[in-house]
Amino acid sequence: MEIYKHFVQYYETDKMGITHHSNYIRFMEEARLDFFKQIGFDYLDFEKMGVISPVIGLNNIRFKKPSTVGDTLSIEVSLKSYNGYILTVHYVMKKQDDVVVLEGDSDHCFLSPEGKILILSEKKFPELHQKLQELVAPKE
Repeated sequence: MEIYKHFVQYYETDKMGITHHSNYIRFMEEARLDFFKQIGFDYLDFEKMGVISPVIGLNNIRFKKPSTVGDTLSIEVSLKSYNGYILTVHYVMKKQDDVVVLEGDSDHCFLSPEGKILILSEKKFPELHQKLQELVAPKE
């Protein structure tokens, strides 16, 4: 699996020249969508299947070091947990010198286009359900 890369732009920084903290959430989303595309489920595929997956929480976000204009961030994405209802995605962002900038998680539920809660299961969404189960990092 290829690691997602984001090149920090000038407009993503604050007056001090440091990447504004709100942009890291956007970077997480970019990396997450790229991750799903790489495993064969482009977000548009989700929608065609009748599934939307909004962010319902951000957890354990730790800003470890700043990034600035011109930095290339490598964003590693892994699945921390999945139970059919909730998916937790883990992110590690590193600068080009391998220094960790951010580490954290996002939680997602599954909804129909009408906003009704969906449970991903082997019966309703077999390929997606199986792939998510396979990709969850083993508990240590």
